[in-house]
Amino acid sequence: MTETPARVLVGYDGSLSAGAAIEVGASLIPEAQAWIGHLWTPPFASEALRRRLWKGTAAVNEFVDAIEREGAAEANRLAAMGVTLAVGAGWQAEALVERTYGGEGLQFTQLAEKLDPDLVLVGSRGLGGAKAVLGSVSDMVVHYASRPVLVVAHPLLMAERAALIDGPVIIGWDGSVGAQAALAVATRLFPTRTLELAGVDQGDRNPPPAGGHDVTSLTADRRHVTVARTVAETLAGHARQRQAALVVVGSRGRSAVREILLGSVAAATLHHAHRPVMVVPHDASSDAS
Repeated sequence: MTETPARVLVGYDGSLSAGAAIEVGASLIPEAQAWIGHLWTPPFASEALRRRLWKGTAAVNEFVDAIEREGAAEANRLAAMGVTLAVGAGWQAEALVERTYGGEGLQFTQLAEKLDPDLVLVGSRGLGGAKAVLGSVSDMVVHYASRPVLVVAHPLLMAERAALIDGPVIIGWDGSVGAQAALAVATRLFPTRTLELAGVDQGDRNPPPAGGHDVTSLTADRRHVTVARTVAETLAGHARQRQAALVVVGSRGRSAVREILLGSVAAATLHHAHRPVMVVPHDASSDAS
């Protein structure tokens, strides 16, 4: 348990995956101060609201005003639902509603920059492969956030949920600055968990040592078109075997084309681990000391 509760920014849109992310996040970090962030796009609001309020072209201005008013109320109601879930899970929580005019992933990342939380928490609908590359808000947040991002896939299987209680934290280790940051952040956020470092032996080189920590050397049991996927699936298999609560991987940091086409080990692990994954930017370790 940390001396100061972790500050968590949650992306909440009222979906089952968002609610599950709060539940899982509270299982991994029992005490936290959370912002329940909800972004909405005026003047469109939900389709159901638009249908109810539309009265014809003669009342367009009235329609727009009503949509603005009702959309804001709907957004606040959804955020309040997220707060109720978070408080019920044991967190201190407050709603944070923001307007957006598109690009929810990027605007949510900007919100994280402003609030500077210890962790950003988002849910994912569990899409893998090509479908996960196209337009996912969680992908955008992972790609561009400068804070650690915990992505919770939905749904989790019974064994994966059971592992949340006391399962170890698997940290992908390759000796890089990103891996060192991942270790530092995991040490701070999960002080009561067993941390296990795992590196993938790619044949030509073994995982480097990690100071006072033991490193489990994993042999990649299959080869894919990309090394990233080979490493990611090997880590995922190890996490499953160890009944891990989550997997933590480092990222090389931000750039204009950060991890092009999700080809990095971090992004590949995100799409293939089928359990919570925390991605830590290489420059996040300075805040974990």
